[in-house]
Amino acid sequence: MRYRCVASSPEGLVQQVAVSYLRHGYWWYVAGRIPEHKDPEEVDRKLIAKYEIDLTERQRAYRKRRGLANMQYIRYRNWFLLLVTEGHHQFKQHERNRIRDCRRHPIKFEGYSISYRRAGVTPTGGGQAKWHACVRIDMATYRQLKAYFLDRACHRSSENLATDFARVPFARYAQVRRQLLTIARATNNARARRGYSTLPYTVLCLRRRVVQPFQPRSLDSDAGPLRMRED
Repeated sequence: MRYRCVASSPEGLVQQVAVSYLRHGYWWYVAGRIPEHKDPEEVDRKLIAKYEIDLTERQRAYRKRRGLANMQYIRYRNWFLLLVTEGHHQFKQHERNRIRDCRRHPIKFEGYSISYRRAGVTPTGGGQAKWHACVRIDMATYRQLKAYFLDRACHRSSENLATDFARVPFARYAQVRRQLLTIARATNNARARRGYSTLPYTVLCLRRRVVQPFQPRSLDSDAGPLRMRED
């Protein structure tokens, strides 16, 4: 199968969707999980063949000119995402009760919230507003993460807190950086009120690392990413 669809990491899937798919108009989606008793690779082949997803760029351009939609498919482990552009497609008929628009309903995946939204700045001269992909930590996970650090702010050393911040697993997109800075400020305020040393913002590791979404990851360090426990 030529079409590459199996992401090697959550970060790879998020990058591929936000950077490559949403910006090209793949705004409508259906997300789901493959049952444990089914072979994921067999499901991949069936979906790609059923919806004619494995097309060349020339074929996609031709379909677009005819008013037909194009599709993309991506999977991480047993979680999958089908995306479709504007236009006619059998997929929209088959999934009309499940399909959602990421401009209104963000894609939720592994603690991420991925959407496509209007830029906050209005163009001068009344031009058309610009849109962009937006990746952030979803609100439930963000609240858990903030509570985690505030609970430990005055009961852990600055070195241990710095290690925990560095292990936060989310890729550092712009909105994620803002969320982490908010958590760090709240943590530092709590420590300052008790007379403890504050943390430098360099512990947040705010630079986003570009990954190869469809290539195996290199081995991680011994200290794994910080994960929120699901109750």
